[in-house]
Amino acid sequence: MNFKAISKEMLSFVSKNPTAFHTIASIAENLRRSGFEELLESETWSLNKGGKYYVCRNGSSIIAFIIGNDLSKLYFNITASHSDSPSFKVKENSELHTAGKYTKLNVEGYGGMICSTWMDRPLSLAGRVIVKSKDGSINSRLINIDKDLLLIPSVAIHLNRDINDGYSYNKQIDLLPLFSEGEKDNSLNALISKELNISPEDILSCDLFLYSRERACIWGKDEEYISCSRLDDQQCAFASMKAFTEADCQKSINVLCCFDNEEVGSLTKQGADSTFLYDVLKRICFNLRYSEEEYMKALASSFMLSADNAHAVHPNHPELSDETNRVFMNEGVVVKSHANQKYTSDGVSTAIVKELALRAGIPLQFYANRSDKNSGSTLGNIAMAHTSINCADIGLPQLAMHSCYETAGIKDTLYMIMLLKEFYSSTITLNNSVSYNITKN
Repeated sequence: MNFKAISKEMLSFVSKNPTAFHTIASIAENLRRSGFEELLESETWSLNKGGKYYVCRNGSSIIAFIIGNDLSKLYFNITASHSDSPSFKVKENSELHTAGKYTKLNVEGYGGMICSTWMDRPLSLAGRVIVKSKDGSINSRLINIDKDLLLIPSVAIHLNRDINDGYSYNKQIDLLPLFSEGEKDNSLNALISKELNISPEDILSCDLFLYSRERACIWGKDEEYISCSRLDDQQCAFASMKAFTEADCQKSINVLCCFDNEEVGSLTKQGADSTFLYDVLKRICFNLRYSEEEYMKALASSFMLSADNAHAVHPNHPELSDETNRVFMNEGVVVKSHANQKYTSDGVSTAIVKELALRAGIPLQFYANRSDKNSGSTLGNIAMAHTSINCADIGLPQLAMHSCYETAGIKDTLYMIMLLKEFYSSTITLNNSVSYNITKN
């Protein structure tokens, strides 16, 4: 198993994709190279058995699918991950001036970041710019200003003696990035227009986010760890994409989902709490001339793996993890469960993942929160509110989730690819409401 080669490929993927827009564009490009055809939601679809397709929504979410040639029974094998990560978003009127000597950018927090990790490190801007073309059309352009552009400076300890005793960061005061010297109005628009080789007057709007310029790395005594920004959840997005494009698919419709806005609750047209998945699955069925009844039967016979990272035991704070359901980096894919259903895994879906892991030859771990701590939520239950499918929540163990710079194990990306490839290559047959057979696709 070449853990290092896969990790390098994954780290390169993450490094090249500083925002959800870049992540989805990169996945779409990989799919096109693998022979997938793009579909538009606003146009009529014409699908065929054996066909490979993808559809994007908002440029920040994607659903791709492969229609098997031998659909003796209609069902879906689905994975879901998310494209977004906590960051800071630039406001519309972005430039703030201080003392006639500094220009800062006015930003607001996106998601639940660890604020202190964004201080005193080189940052830049990336996202999309909405541009008016000479023919009057309005187009979206990706932008990544590939230079050390911004920095959020800490206050010196001499001026804040209590900083090491705990500090509550005010996002409107403490976390505005320094952009330039002096007071220069519209200098950000000038920089963007130069980067895109357009006139400043052609810029209609932007969705720009800060990102860290810290390089991705493999480290540790035996090179056992990997670190970079946005491991949550681009590590799972990358693994899902690899497995999806490499798996053999004949008897199922394999589906890859990567949703935006998980970090802020998924309540958008492109989030998991939208009709995106429902719309796509239904259009597939109807386009292939299946009835409403057959569509409902297909959902009941389908299975989904919601892939989002999990908390590894912290080396300095092992007491924060559950005593018996704790997970470690480099020890395999994680199955996440929660009695109050923050995660979708139950006895049946967990058993299916165990069997898939056994067949894939990869280690499996089990995560639950300490009973006196609240759990975060993820994609599984949110998506299932619109498209009810049997599901398990899985992920990869990592440290410092929602830090500007996160850490994981060098082995686990490949373990996830192997598990998902086994899943995509399998037929999971529903015998009754709680009985399944798993056979090779």
